[in-house]
Amino acid sequence: MPPAGDSPSAIAPPLLAWFDHHGRRDLPWQAPTSPYRVWVSEVMLQQTQVATVIPYFTRFMARFPTIEALARATADDVLHHWSGLGYYARGRNLHRAARILAREHGGRLPEDPEALAALPGIGRSTAGAILALAWERREPILDGNVKRVLARYHGVRGWTGQAAVQRELWALADHHTPFQRVAHYTQAIMDLGATVCTRRRPRCGECPLRSGCHAHNHDETHLLPSPRPKRVIPIRQATFLIIENRAREVLLEQRPPTGVWGGLWCPPQCAAGTDPADWVERHLGGLPRAMTRWPVVTHVFTHFRLEIQPVHLQVDSPRGRVLDGDRMLWYNTHPANQPVGIAAPVARLLARLLSEEPPSDP
Repeated sequence: MPPAGDSPSAIAPPLLAWFDHHGRRDLPWQAPTSPYRVWVSEVMLQQTQVATVIPYFTRFMARFPTIEALARATADDVLHHWSGLGYYARGRNLHRAARILAREHGGRLPEDPEALAALPGIGRSTAGAILALAWERREPILDGNVKRVLARYHGVRGWTGQAAVQRELWALADHHTPFQRVAHYTQAIMDLGATVCTRRRPRCGECPLRSGCHAHNHDETHLLPSPRPKRVIPIRQATFLIIENRAREVLLEQRPPTGVWGGLWCPPQCAAGTDPADWVERHLGGLPRAMTRWPVVTHVFTHFRLEIQPVHLQVDSPRGRVLDGDRMLWYNTHPANQPVGIAAPVARLLARLLSEEPPSDP
């Protein structure tokens, strides 16, 4: 637990001194800094590394430079610019929050911590980061990097997802957050966790906190933070129908707005035991000209592993109605000029299709 009374933080002074020489100051959301840019970057950085986020952030801000622009956009356009970044609920929540801000807050992020944390996809830690980095408000944060630094420094045991451990870490985070240079401190502790106090092979020799660090002094950096209890990850299987017409368009279906790949466009799926040719005949009014099974593709989610069996089917122009309440479309893959959100595994399947020779007439 934090030291009793009003004792000063033991980590803020050396951490700020380290930041003055080694901190990251050239990230795209830092120049210029605005509450909106900080918000977008913090949401993108949830579960994702800085190097991966930078190109997505740059493209996203070019397309949606303001909260108003994001609120006016369609969900498809937002997910199109999120495609490949993963954890798509973040993009959906960002869009929902922008519409709430445009409707209820004049297109501005509120400075009240509770109102900010109540917006979709933000929560306490992201709200604290926005308030600290954009407005210099003294608010603690507790992202994955900060949890690791504090758990190692104070020797906090137990999985950081447990409620009791979270309460202890929040108390420590609040204790160490200084009243001056809040933005620099917040960036510094995130930077330290991301670049020095890393999950594997931390560079303790470069750490400004090593002299007081429990894990370093007791040779426990490999033990702390305590790992998540092991669990068996279930395997799910799905058959994706890569249905291509003579114009080299591919049939895509929009998934429900919630759940895995919510709101994204994917190839239709057929149930286990269903003949893909029967699915095509039932939905498109004719049998495929050709059908090829591709190798199985595996995609790992947080809670399960998905084994995808792609089946490539070539069809003539389908008879009858194709679109099902606007939930299906023929997607022009070359050039990809329809701004819709597509999950990364689907994008790779479409890229494979484009790399193959065009189908020849029988």
